[in-house]
Amino acid sequence: MTHRLPVRVYYEDTDLAGIVYYANYLKFIERGRSEWLRALGIDQVALKAGGHVFAVRRIEADYLRPARFDDLLSVETALSQMTAARIVVDQTVRRGPDLLFTARVTLACLDGAGRPARLPKGLAQALATG
Repeated sequence: MTHRLPVRVYYEDTDLAGIVYYANYLKFIERGRSEWLRALGIDQVALKAGGHVFAVRRIEADYLRPARFDDLLSVETALSQMTAARIVVDQTVRRGPDLLFTARVTLACLDGAGRPARLPKGLAQALATG
């Protein structure tokens, strides 16, 4: 399942030329991942209270075309791979049919001490069936 999150580009997201500053794409896709998990019924606050958090381990990003002030973008998020303690998510940012940005994000599941941990069963099931 691909989750889509609409994102409007505000002035604060752009540089002096009115083009989205490169680091803001990372913020856009972070929001996309959070809303994707929420749509799957995964409560990240409850995960943290249970001693599990996600940390970005690796990100591969390609900036293909610029987004500009006032563009309406779509952040698309889909599960690519899942192991016992890690998930890999493919994300894109589009303006209509135009592909602007792609990323593959590897997330590690960590325990409260920051050590790798197995994905909780309920989380793994939600991801697998989502």
